[in-house]
Amino acid sequence: MTDACNLPGLSVPRSRFPDPAEDLAEAGAQSRLVLAGGCFWCVEAVFLAVDGVEAVAPGYAGGEARTANYEAVCSGTTGHAEVIDITYSPAKVSFGQLLKLFFSVAHDPTQLNRQGNDIGTQYRSAVFYETPEQRQVAEAYISQLDEAGVYPDPIVTTLEPLEAFYPAETYHQNFAARNPRQPYIMAVAAPKVEKLTRAWPDQLKPEYRDDDPDQA
Repeated sequence: MTDACNLPGLSVPRSRFPDPAEDLAEAGAQSRLVLAGGCFWCVEAVFLAVDGVEAVAPGYAGGEARTANYEAVCSGTTGHAEVIDITYSPAKVSFGQLLKLFFSVAHDPTQLNRQGNDIGTQYRSAVFYETPEQRQVAEAYISQLDEAGVYPDPIVTTLEPLEAFYPAETYHQNFAARNPRQPYIMAVAAPKVEKLTRAWPDQLKPEYRDDDPDQA
């Protein structure tokens, strides 16, 4: 199986991605991060495999409550993006480490208002921040990646305040795990999870680990 939709981000080797120079100093049992990186089925599948991630919920952010439904969002006219709401343990994984996986595996951040064949503002790359500190760390990491020339094109990820998160319909929840043989999942989501398991085995939950991973 080839990389999803030939997304260039999936072929950039691990060694090209630096750790974030800035990160959050977090305390407490749980923290939250809301990300948009194309189809939420695929991004959800990646982050469900990450050690320290306790829950992932697909949904919508960026628009109004009345249009926070799949049919409306697919029109590309609502302002919403397909997002995932990540609940994680800062004791196991940091905000910056999650951003690193977002930019290196979960999607191609240089594609404007699309991911592969999924086209529209609902598929935009975005970090929906809740605090100024989250925005600062995300902005700094984008600049760090651009300055390092990790991608041949500039990163177009937007930084947007999280006004509200609207959970997606029930049938979208944990879609990839429940439908592993669905063609879109096999062609787009599975290669991203495979890339994660090859490139970042140290970031995986035990059930996703391979005793002899093929390092990317």
